[in-house]
Amino acid sequence: MIKSNKTIRFSGALIALVLGLFAGNTYAQSTRDLRINELLVINDSNYVDDYGQHCAWFEVFNSAYNTVDIGGSYLTNDPANPTKYYIPKGDPITQIPPRNYLVFYADNVPTRGILHLNFTLDETNYLAIYEGNGKNLIDAIKFGPQSPDVSFGRLTDGNHEWGFLEKTTPLANNYTGTIVSAGEKFVEMDPYGVGMAVIAMSVVFAALILLYIVFKNTKRLYSINFKKLFSREPTKEAVAEIASEVEISGEVNAAIAMALYLYISELHDHEEAILTIKKVSRTYSPWSSKIYGLRNQLR
Repeated sequence: MIKSNKTIRFSGALIALVLGLFAGNTYAQSTRDLRINELLVINDSNYVDDYGQHCAWFEVFNSAYNTVDIGGSYLTNDPANPTKYYIPKGDPITQIPPRNYLVFYADNVPTRGILHLNFTLDETNYLAIYEGNGKNLIDAIKFGPQSPDVSFGRLTDGNHEWGFLEKTTPLANNYTGTIVSAGEKFVEMDPYGVGMAVIAMSVVFAALILLYIVFKNTKRLYSINFKKLFSREPTKEAVAEIASEVEISGEVNAAIAMALYLYISELHDHEEAILTIKKVSRTYSPWSSKIYGLRNQLR
């Protein structure tokens, strides 16, 4: 029993280690994944709002891979007043799809809709997003002097490096150059696929080794020597060995003992597996024949 408990602990620790390796880089996706991605303070002849007006605007980027609702959060241009503008809940427009964007207009005309704020950006150099409790900061940016119709944003979406962008890109990717995918970069480094083959085989063999270790150390938990238990002449030693491997209740022990006693004493029914088929012949009588039936009509 002590050995089995040690095996359970070892297997549990091994499984927990594997789950920890796979789940170590995961985290809950919520408003914490939102980022201020781009802003335009001086808008003379650039992007227009839904009223056809040129006003300051900024873009919020959802860096998560699931939809995030920014509703219930706060926007502000004053570090001393984190709850300056409350984003109402329950509006579909506040649902930001995965890796997508939402533009707010800092025009100080909140009566025009949810996306129109009660402050502007030309009166300060600060912009921030706070969680619904008004205390936890999600993201903030301090920006310097701005140029007309030139937006200031992250050089790549959600990244840490900021700068003036070559093009204003509201509701679009900030990087407007040629994007090289990870697969294309890997092909440049490994044109013949040798590295990919080595990596794939390493993963396969590592998984097989891990499975071997897990099953080797857990087989005693799930394997019971039934052959000894149901052998033709079970011994007390075999029963004692099985009882030491498995922790069972007194009722189960009593049932097993009774079954073994009846089996050893041969107090069970014996049924012969012989079937006797006896043929029964019928005695012929002319009175039962159809040819002697009284069906013929008299002439």
